[in-house]
Amino acid sequence: MLFFLSFRCILIYIILVQSNIDNIVSIWPSSNSSDIHLLGLFYYTPNVSDNNHLSIHARAMFKSAVLLSNQYNITIDGKLIGWKDRLTNGDVIDVLSDTCLSVSQSNIVGIVGPTLSRETVLISSFGKKLGLPVISYAATDPDLSDVTIYPNLHRTVPSDNTAASVLLKLFNRFNWKSCLIIYQNDAFGSGAAKTINDVFNISGIRVAQMVIYDIATNSIRGDMRTYLVNSPSRIVILWAESIYTSLILKDALDSNLVGPFFTWIINSKISFNSFDKKYHQNLIGMLLIEPVIGSVVNAPYNIELLHAAYNIWQKYENETYPGSTNVDYYALFAFDATWALIKSLEKLCSSKINNSSSCLSFHSSSFCFDSRFNQYDSLLSILARTNFLGVSGSIEFSENVTDQISGSYYSLKNVQPSVDGLNFVSVLEYFDPGNWRVP
Repeated sequence: MLFFLSFRCILIYIILVQSNIDNIVSIWPSSNSSDIHLLGLFYYTPNVSDNNHLSIHARAMFKSAVLLSNQYNITIDGKLIGWKDRLTNGDVIDVLSDTCLSVSQSNIVGIVGPTLSRETVLISSFGKKLGLPVISYAATDPDLSDVTIYPNLHRTVPSDNTAASVLLKLFNRFNWKSCLIIYQNDAFGSGAAKTINDVFNISGIRVAQMVIYDIATNSIRGDMRTYLVNSPSRIVILWAESIYTSLILKDALDSNLVGPFFTWIINSKISFNSFDKKYHQNLIGMLLIEPVIGSVVNAPYNIELLHAAYNIWQKYENETYPGSTNVDYYALFAFDATWALIKSLEKLCSSKINNSSSCLSFHSSSFCFDSRFNQYDSLLSILARTNFLGVSGSIEFSENVTDQISGSYYSLKNVQPSVDGLNFVSVLEYFDPGNWRVP
């Protein structure tokens, strides 16, 4: 009896968690009538607010892009484009399974996502096997820049290769000569930490210690207090997802390792609501470096397209629309990733307009690994020449690298007190390939 009660409680919990996000999308129009679909992959962690606004916003903008293409009457073989979407949980086998299922059930012509670098490493390789282009809006692992390994991958978010260069310019601006790096032990954290370490060493900046945060055990390998107190540097670079950044900072605060004796530079935005207010004074002065959209640094962006996308979002999912100034930047990267695929598909089929046969064809199989999108090479060639003004800024791809080659912007924010508590306040901005400047 106890077993069945426990099982029932677990089942109710799962249903409630799913309802939390599935109910949000229930008013979006169905795209089941479409013959071809884009697949969106979005990382979602139940009850973790630091992460979930990203997935909710990004998924809304993904769907808005597809519906906007319908409004603009962008058709493939006379038919509108549809979408399929899946929520991921960070487990690479689960995201592989979900992608496999989607490919088996629908004609997928491209993948938007995944969110996490460790997911993207696998899904890009899987996409290559299936003949599907993959455009990630959030995966920043520098190793993903290798076009020989990931020929079907592009990114609308700047790579951490760029982030390392941007960090170097920040250190040079303030004449900082050393640091300590804490990073999560997956493709995202390890790749960034290695690249930052390499760039700093070449430039004469000493990385005094590389500290691993184990995401399997949610703990630092070793003793963080010993690492920091014995380090010759008092500048700490923390490269981790928001959920892990908050956990690491809580441990550091408990050990009195955050302010005023240590300067922390984090790469993931966090919510201050999860911190005990007695620690707020210690958090003041902490720095956040993050990729941003063109409008933040007064760079050109497609305002007409952005307003049209926001109108669709408000029409179908108004309860999650936070206002134009509060939309997560990665949601705009997701829109541009989707729009790049849509425009490339349109160009692919317009070039075959005089051909009596269909411009798209598939080798379908109940075993997803045997499925294949036949126009893969042609679509990749068009994607590599893609160049448009997107909602996040200039979007331009290349055949030589998976990263976009223009439109990389960063913001440096400082934690400052306000009447509402603590806030991130912009103090410097970066417009690649320039230098840091005051906003």
